[in-house]
Amino acid sequence: MAWNRTAKIAFIGSHSVRKSNAVHAFASAVGRAGRSVEVGREVIRFNPLGLNEGASPEAQLWVLMAQVQQELELRGRAEILVTDRSVVDNFAYFLRVTDGADPFGVEPLIRRWAQTYDLFVRLLPDVDLQADGVRSTNDAFRDEIEAILDRILPIYVADDRLVRLPASHVTESYNWMALAERLARVVGQPLRDPTPA
Repeated sequence: MAWNRTAKIAFIGSHSVRKSNAVHAFASAVGRAGRSVEVGREVIRFNPLGLNEGASPEAQLWVLMAQVQQELELRGRAEILVTDRSVVDNFAYFLRVTDGADPFGVEPLIRRWAQTYDLFVRLLPDVDLQADGVRSTNDAFRDEIEAILDRILPIYVADDRLVRLPASHVTESYNWMALAERLARVVGQPLRDPTPA
């Protein structure tokens, strides 16, 4: 029995907090439960305008727009859409580079689009930064993003839609089924098909 609408869950946080690992592990778990799943990749990796500490406001605008575009393209392809980032944590990077200003007037879009996620999973940075050839290994930069997230998450994300998880818990042995069950409850659908085969 297919779900009657696509559920969307975003794994969020600063960089190098095992978001991509969590996304793929969670997607595998819901797939094993018999649900169709699509994964939205972290769009910053495809940004032609720059990233990390040297990113411009235009570069971060590109990221926000690419995030929305990707989610629009993927949302109808499966019962569950799992995204590596959301507009909210990407907005934190935008606010950092603009010193808190909104030169392109994107805040209303962020506010509205944040409501399209059924659950957010914030991975907390209790692991060391690791070089991956793309993202910064500057602790101060990650701390800045975390501080902005602390400030803006209560504005854009209702507490009952936010799960906090230490990044160190994202291991091969972590059991993602409780989170999958919670997502299913949020959308009012069974995680496993109750009809006999």
